[in-house]
Amino acid sequence: MLPARACNLQGCPGKGTVLKFRGQKPMEKGVDNWPEQLRDRWSGEIQWNSPMAHWCTLQVGGPARAIATPATRAELQSLLVVLAELGVCWRVIGRGSNLLVSDAGYDGVIVVLGRKFAAIEQQTGEKDGKIQVRVEAGCSLMKLVNWCTGQGLEGLEFAAGIPGSVGGAVVMNAGAWGKEMSEALAAVTFLSRSGEFVERKKGDLAFSYRHLETESMIVVVADLLLQAGDRQAIEKRCSQLMRDRKEKQPQGQANAGSFFKNPAGLPAAGKLIQDAGLKGVRVGGAQVSEVHANFLVNIGSATAQDFLDLMRLVQEKVFERFDVWLEPEVHIL
Repeated sequence: MLPARACNLQGCPGKGTVLKFRGQKPMEKGVDNWPEQLRDRWSGEIQWNSPMAHWCTLQVGGPARAIATPATRAELQSLLVVLAELGVCWRVIGRGSNLLVSDAGYDGVIVVLGRKFAAIEQQTGEKDGKIQVRVEAGCSLMKLVNWCTGQGLEGLEFAAGIPGSVGGAVVMNAGAWGKEMSEALAAVTFLSRSGEFVERKKGDLAFSYRHLETESMIVVVADLLLQAGDRQAIEKRCSQLMRDRKEKQPQGQANAGSFFKNPAGLPAAGKLIQDAGLKGVRVGGAQVSEVHANFLVNIGSATAQDFLDLMRLVQEKVFERFDVWLEPEVHIL
């Protein structure tokens, strides 16, 4: 018998289960002609009926009714005000590197914090002998790592090669090689649902494994504390970690990074999946990577349902073998 948590709101998509994730606004009694009103009342960039496969690294997912791309904090703030007034369902994403959207798509607004929302600046003065860097949530993590390397700032080398945006990395407390984003953070600025910007110092932030408690607020800015170091040495460390990553992870196949969370106090998820004999197993166009078993890859023809079915198969087989239910790290929308 499968554990009760197999079908909770943040995990397994069992039949009839409705999945909701932090950052998603529940659908209210909306305005029937909200697309027209949104066009009239918000001047930022909008794409209509755009396939989510174009916005997610798994390259699957049906169309979103609207994709809104605010370029500034003021545009983001005004957008959320309009969406609240119209009663429209919405979800904020970055690079879509940790997201699986259903084949039915999303009947609401996907708010993308992307390249226009990606400023990086070094703050004046030091704190505790470290350099302060402020970065907007839409900045890609790799762009930030490269910028820090160019400035001779160390502390983010572990993030070299991690896909996704800074905002997503903060929300997920992304990590690798025994390091996590929370270690480099000094503060995070959020946008609340009431439209106010709220800054929280690190001591007031609740981080855990692959999670930051956001209280349903949106991460808009991250403040980092980094150490001045030798640029060549930093470049060398980043290059080595990139090589290690390429050797151990699938290349040239669409994926969402590590698909499952590592269970506490047990072997890593990839080890459990491999030992359950699931490397190379396919459902439709989705496959358990033959390089790293905690990567589910798109071999070129996958649907979102293929990934959901493969996820469930992996969970069930690992549970049968080891009595461990793997929780997805990927968010399902």
